[in-house]
Amino acid sequence: METDLIFKIAGIGIIVSVLNLVLKRAERDEQAMLTTLAGLIVVLMIIVNEIGNLFDTVKNVFGIW
Repeated sequence: METDLIFKIAGIGIIVSVLNLVLKRAERDEQAMLTTLAGLIVVLMIIVNEIGNLFDTVKNVFGIW
């Protein structure tokens, strides 16, 4: 696994947590929850893309497809 992927996910987590904290302090709990949800969706999309690349690599290595 690339360390770049880990840094991307960590960066998104830091940005989302700071935004969440700022929004909760401003008493905007709904927007804070939506920001957290959006961050989670972005990270899941990155992970799904990487899993797809992994499956393609496994197929090419073993000549399955």
